[in-house]
Formats: sequence, structure tokens, C-alpha cells
Amino acid sequence: MAAASDFEPPDICPVCDTPVPERARACPHCGADESTGWSDSAKCQRLGIPDDEPFDAEEFAEEEFGEPRSRRLPWIWIVTGIVVLAAFLIPAFRHFFP
Repeated sequence: MAAASDFEPPDICPVCDTPVPERARACPHCGADESTGWSDSAKCQRLGIPDDEPFDAEEFAEEEFGEPRSRRLPWIWIVTGIVVLAAFLIPAFRHFFP
């Protein structure tokens, strides 16, 4: 365990987000200190994030957004693309084939 003189408090209290003076032994606003809230996992605990559980992005996406969306284009976009392409090509062909 480090001596009290070797300890440096965080710049911002992880419990109440108040600025902490440079040599403070506890937060001037909420009273948190190394034993009550300045540990590495304090911020995770405050946010309700389990720090020992691995994060699974696929599970999170399924939980938040439901089933994955289909990557197929709707038929209206395909038809719109063909119409726009034709609008550019027809004048070009008329120039070469009068």
C-alpha cells in the first residue's frame, strides 16, 4: 500500500464530477476518498457498468435494436436508380445516333 504522501487524487471526483484540489485527501463536495470511491472501478460502479463482465457487441446490438436489418435494397431504390441512369444515358445516345 502506498504512503499517504505518494497518493495523488484524481482531477475530477469519479463519484460526483466535482474538481478535486491537487493535494486533497477527499472530495470537498461528496467526501469520497481512495477507500470509498477513487478506486479504478469507482466510475464503472457509479454508472452501473459491471467491470468484470466481458462486453459482447453483437449481444448488445441485438438487445438494443432487435433483429439485424436486412442489407437488401428495397425495390423502389432499384427502380429509381434505373430511371436516373436512363435519364443520363438517353441524351448521350441521341447525340451519337441522331
